[in-house]
Amino acid sequence: MARKFLYAFAILIFLVIAAALTFRLYGDQLMRIALVPSSAFQALPGVDARGYARAEMWLARPDKPGNPALWTPPGYKPAAKPRAAMFYIHPTSYLERARWNAPLDDRIANDRAALFLRGQATAFNDSAAIWAPRYRQATFGAFLTGKQEAQQALNLAYGDVLSAFDAFLTQIGPDQPIILAGHSQGALHLMRLLRERVAGKQLAKRIVAAWVVGWPVSRTADLPALGLPECKTAYETGCILSWESFAEPADPALIVDSYNASTGLTGKARKGTAMICTNPITGTPDATAPASDNLGTLVPSQDMATATIVAGGLPARCDDRGFLLIGPPPEKIGKYVLPGNNYHVFDYSLFWANVRADAARRLAAFDAR
Repeated sequence: MARKFLYAFAILIFLVIAAALTFRLYGDQLMRIALVPSSAFQALPGVDARGYARAEMWLARPDKPGNPALWTPPGYKPAAKPRAAMFYIHPTSYLERARWNAPLDDRIANDRAALFLRGQATAFNDSAAIWAPRYRQATFGAFLTGKQEAQQALNLAYGDVLSAFDAFLTQIGPDQPIILAGHSQGALHLMRLLRERVAGKQLAKRIVAAWVVGWPVSRTADLPALGLPECKTAYETGCILSWESFAEPADPALIVDSYNASTGLTGKARKGTAMICTNPITGTPDATAPASDNLGTLVPSQDMATATIVAGGLPARCDDRGFLLIGPPPEKIGKYVLPGNNYHVFDYSLFWANVRADAARRLAAFDAR
């Protein structure tokens, strides 16, 4: 399993490097030509919650054979009977331009999504039984254009996520604590899910915390619509954590430009507003933590034969713009970044062991409450 995981990880890294190199050499115009679909958006029927009663609709769920969410690096193992249930929404793993949305049975996209589960969601598997749906995600090119089809593609993807979440709620214990997590496109859908299924609902009382990682969350233009506050302490529950990782010198201009041109979930402009930045080492906002407090980064070994946890390698601090800075580019994974020293792909894995500890700590606080 470890060898297969790391081989897939190497392929993903190659894709990231290729995308970054293309951008540096030719700019965003060429990326749009290469990745934005030229075909018309196909309005497909929705998948209702009953469809997600079938095991094949899930990348991971507790009873699924070969569950990628049960993978762990050496020295760790998942809980036999985890207390909580977790709903995880994977990031974009479909890169084709033939369609605006990934087919549910696209093998390459699903294999990449399973890789993301191993690198991200597994941090939670000693606290929660992990459920991760297949969904007709919007293709990567949908985030490079302002075409109407892009929003239609995201709406279709979210419809699947919503149906999966409703099915998830019927298949877990009626009083079981819930952990929510997503990354990138998955975090975008999670924000909408919080607004529509958690804000102002009884369900909010069952949320241990929500990890909305790899997507900017405005403290004033988004947060009031999400129904949960920002996590301010390491033991707070029923709250939201979010960060976007950059090495220094950081150049988040691409994100800032898009962020400033957008409207938040409250209907207010995001321009100039502060973003949530949780330091994953401390579990608190606007904090600085030394590398010695980093419990472990998930990285592949040099011979690609296994994965390891390397402790004490990276510091973290939130800057005044709301981005998480990790110091100079780390040697082992410093080459595998997006333009601007953006460590987006590694938002969870840079702090894998701290996220694991944070989830356990908040679950214990939730039970004590």
